[in-house]
Amino acid sequence: MFRGNHPTRVDEKGRLKLPADFRSQLEDGPEAKQVFYITSKDGERAELWPIKAWEEIEAVLAKVPSTNPAKRKFLDVTNYYGQMAEMDNQGRLLLPQILRDKAGLTAEVLVYGSQKFLEVLSRPTVEAQPQTLSAEDMAGLSELGI
Repeated sequence: MFRGNHPTRVDEKGRLKLPADFRSQLEDGPEAKQVFYITSKDGERAELWPIKAWEEIEAVLAKVPSTNPAKRKFLDVTNYYGQMAEMDNQGRLLLPQILRDKAGLTAEVLVYGSQKFLEVLSRPTVEAQPQTLSAEDMAGLSELGI
């Protein structure tokens, strides 16, 4: 289960060094070959899915008819931004160029734990926005039992 926030950098070649705290939480251990599906649902943040977790989503999608418009749009967007990536021996992942450009994922970034996957956001973009929950947000969470 990924949680928390770790600032890091994307190098000039577009590689993200995965923070050690998150590498240690990988299901097969930090020394195993790690494959990720890197994508986005909005072009604002990269989502780094360990391949096993992404395959769980694909299994659910496989049960939905291909004519379903929500499925089609989800696949269009996640395939547009998506690429497979294997972590190198130094714990780096190459972020897709189209996603780096759209989301501004250069230099300083924040890596957020989002339970089954990691999110990468531009640090300047995040810091330009307030990081608070509104009363409306809290009411919605309350309805979920949180």
